[in-house]
Amino acid sequence: MNKCAFRCRCRGEDSSVIITLPEYSDFSDIPEESLAKVLTYLTFIPRARQPGVKFIIILDRRLDTWTSIKTALARIAASFPGNLHLVLVLRPTSFFQRTVTDLGFRFSQEDFMLKMPVVMLSSVTDLLRYIDENQLTSEFGGTLDYCHSDWIVLRTAIEGFAVTVKDIAQMLQAFGTEVAETELPNEGTTIVQLLSAHMDKYRNLKEAIRSVSKEGRHLLANLEASGREGDSLWEIRLDWETLREMESAFDGFFEKHHLKLQQCLQLLRYERSFQEVRQGVSLSVETLAQTEQTLRDLDGLNARAQEEIGRAQAIALRGHQLAACHHYAMTVIVQRCNELQNRCDELSHALSSKHTHLSHVYQLLLGLQQAQKWCDDGVYLLAQQLVDKFQSKEGAQAALKDIDRLLEEAPSLLSSGPDVLALEWESVLTPEIQKTFEKHTVLQDMIQNRQSCLRKLADKHVRPIQLVNILLTLIFDLLPQRPLALLSLSCVFCQIEVMHDYQENRSALLSNLDGQDSPDLLKRHVMKELMETERAYVEELRSVLLGYRAEMENPALAGLLPAGLQNKRDVLFGNMPEIYDFHSRIFLQDLEGCLETPERVGACFLERKENFQVYECYCQNKPRSESLWRQFSDCAFFQECQRNLEHKLGLDSYLLKPIQRLTKYQLLLKELLKDSPEGCEGSFQLQGALTAMLDLLKSVNDSMHQIAITGYQGELCDLGRVLMQGSFSVWISHKRGPTRMKELARFKPMQRHLFLYERALLFCKRREEQGGRRDRTPSYSFKHCLKMSAVGITENVKGDVKRFELWYSGREEVYLVQAPTVDVKMAWLNELRRILTNQQKLLKGLYVTHTRPCLF
Repeated sequence: MNKCAFRCRCRGEDSSVIITLPEYSDFSDIPEESLAKVLTYLTFIPRARQPGVKFIIILDRRLDTWTSIKTALARIAASFPGNLHLVLVLRPTSFFQRTVTDLGFRFSQEDFMLKMPVVMLSSVTDLLRYIDENQLTSEFGGTLDYCHSDWIVLRTAIEGFAVTVKDIAQMLQAFGTEVAETELPNEGTTIVQLLSAHMDKYRNLKEAIRSVSKEGRHLLANLEASGREGDSLWEIRLDWETLREMESAFDGFFEKHHLKLQQCLQLLRYERSFQEVRQGVSLSVETLAQTEQTLRDLDGLNARAQEEIGRAQAIALRGHQLAACHHYAMTVIVQRCNELQNRCDELSHALSSKHTHLSHVYQLLLGLQQAQKWCDDGVYLLAQQLVDKFQSKEGAQAALKDIDRLLEEAPSLLSSGPDVLALEWESVLTPEIQKTFEKHTVLQDMIQNRQSCLRKLADKHVRPIQLVNILLTLIFDLLPQRPLALLSLSCVFCQIEVMHDYQENRSALLSNLDGQDSPDLLKRHVMKELMETERAYVEELRSVLLGYRAEMENPALAGLLPAGLQNKRDVLFGNMPEIYDFHSRIFLQDLEGCLETPERVGACFLERKENFQVYECYCQNKPRSESLWRQFSDCAFFQECQRNLEHKLGLDSYLLKPIQRLTKYQLLLKELLKDSPEGCEGSFQLQGALTAMLDLLKSVNDSMHQIAITGYQGELCDLGRVLMQGSFSVWISHKRGPTRMKELARFKPMQRHLFLYERALLFCKRREEQGGRRDRTPSYSFKHCLKMSAVGITENVKGDVKRFELWYSGREEVYLVQAPTVDVKMAWLNELRRILTNQQKLLKGLYVTHTRPCLF
């Protein structure tokens, strides 16, 4: 492009920026639009760097005409975008054109002076009266070193760097949108593939950022070494800082996304392992040998289960740590942790029950084996007592002794009787026990008959009694189709099959109950769990308050207490004493009164609804408590207290108990409500109690976010109650004013955290405070406030179903808002409609009141 205008680093009075329009014969042929772009380009950086800066234009027309000068001045007045302080015109040097210029300027001076100050100079010497010679280039008699070709090369490099930064911003925006719109898979392999794909894209983007950053540093180093181009140096630094901010925001965003995927993968793997262990627990046994093998297998299963439980507890601990650091999904994480703990307890209980059950089965089968062997020996003994051997008195007595010896060796299991054993083992082998004792009864009858005959023979000598056929008939009825000498234990009794599972027992129990009794039984089970966990919770709070909080005032432990912890009890424990007082003195007693009447639990929660507000104060203090704990968690005082209390976990785990308990209530209320038929007594109160607990959790969550707002000039309480809060993508457009280049280069769209109050809507920017990764806590920097009395909404916007519009003051400002999901969008629209409808009703009521005629 020809040299029609340029701006070097020279300055005039008051640090005014000097723009030179050198001699250019085709100046009048430059289109208005092109001239405006040139002037805007030359003035943009000084205006951005120093708003309100003044400009001086040197118009060199020493070889031109008055007509050209007049045209140039008119075009400058119409196109110049900045604060034009002075126009210095070098008039033509030829006698004729100088005379014409003097006359023309004399008659047109007033017109030009109204638009801009113009000074007509006769020579370069006159120019030195307004600008120092060291601020002028050599063509105007100055000493400033300037090369236009070098300037073009520099500007090309700077513009190329700016375009590259903008491209990087668009690439980051595209990747961020892709990640945000990606649904979390339900399969571990898919998550692993997603992690790998996102990590590859992340590395490629990081490599591109490093390359561009290296280019920016190279430009900065060259400019700093030359000591020239102050505005260009500022511009490159601005773009480079923008690039660093984008990189930092991108690193934080991807770190959270990567952590979320890893947690999801851990949960899925745990669930899969958990189900494998649960499936392995369902066992079947048929014989004593199989039972012994099953017990050995169960020991191996128990060892593997303990490993899985350890993994689950590690995941739960990580979840509690995230919750303590105010993770964005704290409620969900705490629920997952509670679920993991419940499943671990269930697995441990199932394994313990299964081991106890199999041990009992083993003992029973061992006893049955002995009984079967004894019956087999008895049958064999009776079969071997031939009639010709005990026809004499001595033979009969010997046979009786053999039978008595057999009876003395009878297993103790047979002496209990079938009814007692069936009652003890009714869930295991009731039919098999009955069959065994039927066989035993038949054998006893045979033995009694044999004893009766033998006693008669032993008392006196009588004619031989033919017993063989009867005996053999009975024996072969008992043991059909087998020779007596080859009979085995498995031929006497049926095979025994044992199938036992916790869920099958529960189903069998429920199937034996009447329809009305089954829900009542489940409700009583939930009530029992509620009471047991409530008592344990109160006891834990008491142990913490006595074993830690009270010990901070114990002179005997004063030497172990760091100076930074002195007089910090209220910071570390918050209002835990108030929570303990409420639960131990009031709520626990209320629940104990509902133990036999679960339908009164809902009313109990509703009556104490206001008392539960103490948790909001506790949760608001939790960040300060967590920060203090992290500073002194390894001190000897806490270790000594933990050792005295014999606690397996540290104090930080117990400081999380109130938050976990608050979440546990709503889970138990859901279980009670699920087991309460619609319309039954107390179901309405249960639903109200569940709603109250969920509202309390939401209120606690919202208030913990609200206390992190910074920079708002005013009292937040004047805005009313906070109704909703959440993170959105926001685009802003204005009726007036050009879009700034700085905004175009930034990461689009803007990420804003919105707080909806009853009387206003706040736009804030989420920031991470300085510190280590674990010490960072989010804050919300206030950006903008919209009064709800001037807000309007457009519910449906083209492009994305998750978007809606907020317009302000008759669309002077329009905010295009994109929610993370459609459900979030609809929830916010419903709340906004409710606020705006209430405002309309209020205004309508005021209007009717003021316009109603007075009646006397």
